[in-house]
Amino acid sequence: MMNSFWLRPAYQKHSRGTKWLKLNKTLTITTRVLLFLFFFALLLVSVLIFGGWINLGNYSAGKFFDRTPILPPPEFPLDCVAWDHNKTCPNNYPIKYEPTNHHPSSTCPDYFRWIHEDLKHWKGTGVTRDMVERARESAHFRLVILHGKVYVEKFVESIPNRESFTMWGILQLLRLYPGRLPDLELMFDNDDRPVIASKDYRGPNAAAPPLFRYCSDQWNLDIVFPDWTFWGWPETNIKPWRSILKDIKEGNNKTKWRDRVPYAYWRGNPDVASWRGDLMTCNVTDKDDWNTHLYVQNWEEEVRTGFKQSNIADQCTHRYKIYIEGYGWSVSEKYIFACDSPVLLMTPPRFHDFFIRGMVPQRHYWPVKDNDKCRSLKFAVEYGNNHTEKAEEIGAAGSHFIHEDMKMEYVYDYIFHLLNEYGKLLKFKPTIPPNAIEFCAESVACPAEEIWRKSMEESLEKSPRNMLPCTLPPSYDLDELKALNDEKFMLTKQVEKWENEYWKNNLTKNQ
Repeated sequence: MMNSFWLRPAYQKHSRGTKWLKLNKTLTITTRVLLFLFFFALLLVSVLIFGGWINLGNYSAGKFFDRTPILPPPEFPLDCVAWDHNKTCPNNYPIKYEPTNHHPSSTCPDYFRWIHEDLKHWKGTGVTRDMVERARESAHFRLVILHGKVYVEKFVESIPNRESFTMWGILQLLRLYPGRLPDLELMFDNDDRPVIASKDYRGPNAAAPPLFRYCSDQWNLDIVFPDWTFWGWPETNIKPWRSILKDIKEGNNKTKWRDRVPYAYWRGNPDVASWRGDLMTCNVTDKDDWNTHLYVQNWEEEVRTGFKQSNIADQCTHRYKIYIEGYGWSVSEKYIFACDSPVLLMTPPRFHDFFIRGMVPQRHYWPVKDNDKCRSLKFAVEYGNNHTEKAEEIGAAGSHFIHEDMKMEYVYDYIFHLLNEYGKLLKFKPTIPPNAIEFCAESVACPAEEIWRKSMEESLEKSPRNMLPCTLPPSYDLDELKALNDEKFMLTKQVEKWENEYWKNNLTKNQ
C-alpha cells in the first residue's frame, strides 16, 4: 500500500520529498560551480604571487589588523638663526629618507621621454671628466652633488635671479627626495641661447661637452632644464609655480571662454627680438583689423605702479593668447598656455624648453606662420570664432597640460629623472672642487633680499616626499619619433592649407 501511495501521480506532483530531491540536485550543481570558481581563483592568486604581482608582506596579519595611522614626514623649516650664528649649513635635514609608500606616484607624462633624447649623444661614450671640464668655457657655475649635499663653484657673474633660483630649485629637489640622486657633477649656463653645436661633434669628435641650460634647438646639444621662474620671479611680481597656477585657475573661472574678448592677446617687450617688432605691426589700427590686441610691457612703469597691468592671473580675458619667442625661448610660454584659451604659437619655433615638445598642433595649440604673422593671426581668430567648439577644446587641452601634466610635483620629477639619468652616464667619481662652496636652503634664502626670500620661503619644501618619483617612460624608438614628428608636420601643414584657401577666397570676393 505504501509503495502504491508513493507512486501516485498526485502525490509526486505535490510531494515535499520530490521537491527536496530536486533542490538537492540543484544544490549539487551549484556547489560544483562554486568549488570550480574557488579553485580557479586560488590558482589565479597563486600565479600572481609567484609572478611578483602580489606582495604578501602587504597583507600580513599584523598589517591587516594594524590601525596605527601613517604619520606624515617631519617638517624642517628654514633655520636662519643657526645660519646667522655660524654661517654653516645646519645638519638637521635628513640626507636620506625612506618613504612609507614604496610605489611611484604614477607614470610620468610623455614629454619626460625627451630626457632620453637630450642625453642620447652621450649614451655610447658616457660622460668623462674631460668632457665636463670643456663645458666650463660656456658655463656660469659648476654644480656637484656628493653624498646628498650640494657644492657650487662659480666661474663668471650671471643674471643673479636666474642663478640663485636655479640653485634654490635643485636644493628643494634634494629636500624632496633626500638620498635618491647619485653623486654627479655638471656645468650650467644661465644665458638664453644654446651654444654646443651638434655639427662640431660627429664621428671621431663625438666627445661633446655636456652643458645644462633652459632651452635648446635642433642644431645644438645643450641639455634642457626647467627655468628658474618655477620658484618665483619676484622682480616681475611672479609667484612660485604652485601659487601662480592657483591664481590663474581663479582668473580662468572669472570669465567663461565664450564670453571672453574674441581677439588674440599679447603683452610683452617687443625690443628684444626683430620678430617681436614685426608682431607689433599686426595691432589694430583705423585702417587694419588683424583680430589682435597687442600691448607693450614697460617694466619700469609696472614696478612704479605696482604691476597693475601685468598681473598674470588677470590676463585670461581674451579668447586667444599669442606666444612668440624673445631673444631665446620665453618664460612667458607656460603662463600663456594656462589660460584655457587657444594659444596661437608662432611656427616654426626656433627654440624648445623642456615641455613644449610634448605638445601637438591642433590638439594643444594653433600654429601661426612666423613669416606672415598678421594674416595668419587674423585667419586663426576667424577660424576659431567660426569653430568655437574646436577652439574651446584646444584651449582646454593646452591648459590641462599645464595645470596637470606640469604641476610642480612633475617639474621636480622631471629634474630628478634628468639628473638621475645624467648621473648614470658619468665615467668618473665627482669630487668637491677647491673653490666650491657648500650650498643649502639656509645659505641661499637667509641672506637673500626680502622679496627674494619671500618667494623662497613660499616655495620651500619643508618635508621629504612620502612616495617615490613617477616612473620614467622609455625612450622613443626611431619609428615612434618619426611618427610623432610626421604628425606634427602634417597637422601644421593642414592649418596652412586652410589658411591659404581662406585668403584665396577673400581675394576672389574682392576682385
